[in-house]
Amino acid sequence: MAQLADPKISRRDPNVVMTLARMGSFHQCRLSFMRVLLRRMKTENWRFERRLFQIDARGVGRAVYTAHGPERSYSLIAFANDLPPEKRSDRVIATEWDATFTLFDGIPTEADIDRLAGNIPKQEAGRVTESELSVSRANRSVRLFDYIIDCLAAGYQPEAEKIWAVGYLMRTTAVYGSGKLGAADREKTENRPEFRAPFQVEMLSVYLTRAFVLDLVEEMARLRSPDTAVVLDPVLRRSLGIGNSTGLGMAPYLINHPVLLNNWIAAREEALVRVRAVASASKAEARRFREILARSILNISYWRSEHPLQREKVMGLACDIDLLVGHVEAAGLDGDHPWDALWRWGEANLGLEAQELLASLMMEPYGRLVDDLHICMAADEAVAQRIDGAMRVDALKAIVEDVYGWALATDWSVQAAQARVWYTSEEKLEPRLGERFEEPLAPYEQPLAPGRDAAVMHRDLVAMADDDTVAAFVLAHPEHRHIVRRAQIAARYPYAEIRDNTISAAMMPIDMLRAKLAFFGASHFDPRSDRWVRINMYRDAPFPHELQASGDDDWAYPALEEAAQ
Repeated sequence: MAQLADPKISRRDPNVVMTLARMGSFHQCRLSFMRVLLRRMKTENWRFERRLFQIDARGVGRAVYTAHGPERSYSLIAFANDLPPEKRSDRVIATEWDATFTLFDGIPTEADIDRLAGNIPKQEAGRVTESELSVSRANRSVRLFDYIIDCLAAGYQPEAEKIWAVGYLMRTTAVYGSGKLGAADREKTENRPEFRAPFQVEMLSVYLTRAFVLDLVEEMARLRSPDTAVVLDPVLRRSLGIGNSTGLGMAPYLINHPVLLNNWIAAREEALVRVRAVASASKAEARRFREILARSILNISYWRSEHPLQREKVMGLACDIDLLVGHVEAAGLDGDHPWDALWRWGEANLGLEAQELLASLMMEPYGRLVDDLHICMAADEAVAQRIDGAMRVDALKAIVEDVYGWALATDWSVQAAQARVWYTSEEKLEPRLGERFEEPLAPYEQPLAPGRDAAVMHRDLVAMADDDTVAAFVLAHPEHRHIVRRAQIAARYPYAEIRDNTISAAMMPIDMLRAKLAFFGASHFDPRSDRWVRINMYRDAPFPHELQASGDDDWAYPALEEAAQ
């Protein structure tokens, strides 16, 4: 990544950025993976077709949607079901869903579809091959799904307010890739240009899923009442995304992939630095920022949550953005380095939610400066795994004191400091979080508390001679091998480590979930507890048939004309 010459404008300190409270305040931005995918598909003139759509009046059947890129085609194969209400569950232990999907590498034959029909609806109980790139499932949001079909079948449009209150017709409960259930490993696709950025397979699957779901409700309405049915108004249609329920299974991902985490954060921080370094804002750039700021206010007004903490955060965000609007109007965006001045004002006057939204908003007028950074966000993590045994003990000790200083200052003898235990469920092989002092879980603990482990290692490091080697230290203390590796990684990748306690009584797993989901491009985070969250994906995005005619890459902020509907 390019370094800026101005030393006064630099990337933020990892000790500031990598706290759980701040990571739990991240918002989507131009580097989010959904937006990266849609920009590429539009630039490269991807072509889309619905090759198969065999759906009955109950919404049962199969469909195939194919995306044709410059070199390859990919097909979403959907199997739709009419699930009884008592079987509908977002929990991982569910065994049936309203719809199941796979992203097929190429164009499937009828034999492929028949083979997958016997496996995809079973999800974990089924098996797929390396011809399949992802496996996913989704359930209807019944109150809105049925309501919209009723409206369209009767010949009138649903109320916009009811659509905005939910924002999706189906929500995925899992989108599996990278070898899950026998699907292709990432190594098969990582060198394809369209999939070099992280999670592009999964984002394409969800994008085509959204197209299928909207076609599904319109077709069900038409079959119910062919003489009166209408299609959904295009503006209302675009305001519906795909929901997602995400739980603890995703939370350890960021801890287990430190180099990847670093690359995501470093790209975002570099984008912020590049914008802050702009010497002056043109009238068009300033106008663009003000427009996106106004649209972000509309977006916040659509944000609904039942969780008390999230409601409080949204209300605080709305107040802070009003304050930001007032400041921009009073101070203007003229003068020397206006974005740096605005950023410094935001750091001094706004809460974490608004600061991180401001970081995203400031990037919007500057796609030419920041969009190329997505190529830096993938990672070959294998190259970072080797321990440098020749490093001296005093050098490793200095790294620990720098990266894990917060952990060395923590009193780990207090029960609240290590109240939680991360372990793996034997039944589902999914991460779980238990209470250390209430359940006999310590023997099953996973190494997901790097801060505590670094503090324990530090006590043993100080007992070694400074000129001893790390190889000698690991030979004497093999129990520290994993944290030695993490510390050496963090020395090279400054944003690789969360600078916070991941096992404290006050830790909120949803902060880790939100950080990852914001990089996906999710919005309208709605925690249902401290351990799982609902989100919206692709809300307001152009559909495949609209992509080429769509305007700027700004769909993540609803158009102002929506408010006038």
